Amino acid sequence: MNVEHEVTLLVDEIRRLGSTNADGKISVKFGVLFNDDQCANLFEALVGTLKAAKRKKVIAFEGELLLQGVHDNVDVILLQD
Repeated sequence: MNVEHEVTLLVDEIRRLGSTNADGKISVKFGVLFNDDQCANLFEALVGTLKAAKRKKVIAFEGELLLQGVHDNVDVILLQD
C-alpha cells in the first residue's frame, strides 16, 4: 500500500472520529483511533502510518511512538486541512 494514500486515509479517519480542540485544530485520542473497527480494517499498521504522517508534518502527537493501552489518552492532532 502507498504511504501517501495511507496518510490520506488517516486524515479522513481523524476528521471522522475527532473534534475541534481549543486551538481550532481537529484532534482525536489515540485509543479512539486504535479501537475503532473501521480503522482496524483500513490500517494494517496504524502505528507505522501515524509515524509516517508525523514525519510529513500532517499530524502531531507527544513522543516518538504510540502504544495501545499506555498511550490511549494521547491526542493525535491534525495539522493540515
